[in-house]
Amino acid sequence: MSDPADEHVDWDLARRIAVRVAGTEPLYQSYLAEPLRQDFARFVPVAAELVAIETGLETPGEAHAEVIDRTGWIDANIAAFRRLLQPLLGAAAGADGAAATSRATQTLGAVELGAVLGWMSKRVLGQYDLLWASDDETATAGDTVYFVGPNILVTEKRYAFVPAQFRLWLALHELTHRSQFTGVPWLRPHFLQLVNGLVDEAQPDPERVREGLRSLVSLRRRGSDQDGQDLLGEGGLAAVFATDQQRELIAQVGGMMSLVEGHGDVTMARAARGHIPDADRFAVVMHHRRRNVRGMARLIQRLLGIEAKLAQYQAGEDFIAEIEAERGPRAVDRIWERVEHLPSMAEIRDPQAWLERVPAA
Repeated sequence: MSDPADEHVDWDLARRIAVRVAGTEPLYQSYLAEPLRQDFARFVPVAAELVAIETGLETPGEAHAEVIDRTGWIDANIAAFRRLLQPLLGAAAGADGAAATSRATQTLGAVELGAVLGWMSKRVLGQYDLLWASDDETATAGDTVYFVGPNILVTEKRYAFVPAQFRLWLALHELTHRSQFTGVPWLRPHFLQLVNGLVDEAQPDPERVREGLRSLVSLRRRGSDQDGQDLLGEGGLAAVFATDQQRELIAQVGGMMSLVEGHGDVTMARAARGHIPDADRFAVVMHHRRRNVRGMARLIQRLLGIEAKLAQYQAGEDFIAEIEAERGPRAVDRIWERVEHLPSMAEIRDPQAWLERVPAA
């Protein structure tokens, strides 16, 4: 029985385009690749211990490092997209009585997806992603963290980073996210429930697309991107075409990820103290790297809502700073107690509202 997702997207074409856009990196094809794998195998357990001490979260099992190239990252993400979209596209095919999609539509989707994945594959350094695990891999989904070797080598060379320090710093970042999603029992199921809700709510609707395009034109004519504000809002292009229910789910995901990323950055900085002398420099340079993009890269970031997400992550750090100023350095532990304690995006921006809603333990 054919996969409904295959009827709507030419995945092979998407992969070929992504791989071509990604290109190859000679540094990763040199003698430098093997020491990279050895370092992450050594640093991931160290990072797991430092994060556990800082957060107090107990994580099951042992974390393992896997160093991949850009093609490996592309393949993993395409597989995740296919699994994620299969229920949606299967339902659409059933509703229409057929899964027929024009070749032009398949090709357009493949070109767009391939171009985005290829671009992102050149920038991602590490990834702990719950969507990479299929249903039958759930038991071990939280054990592996991924590092994109070519990009790490390029970054170290470009900024003259000390490799050992930078690699441990990266491991701290990914292991912090692993500790959140495996150490807080309800966080992973809640995240997947929100993602599945977005997929369930997604119904191919030509009129919705036309309304979204009209909104984009209207925003551009009004000059809504003045003062550097993201023309497309927090959800990127997806939010423009979303229903009201989808926008609500996008807002919930935004609030949750703002907290997770803010807490991740705070935890990483604290866990690095006394172990990574150049940690502060890494943080400053990587922040500048994320912000300082131009041309087509800037357009892609805006379409994907990445600019708005970066602002959300800073808001998450600010939120944690304010609740800790009020309740002490482990104030975030109150949030991990139950899903109802998660701050909304509005509360991320207004921490006092959360402090008033959620009493101290």
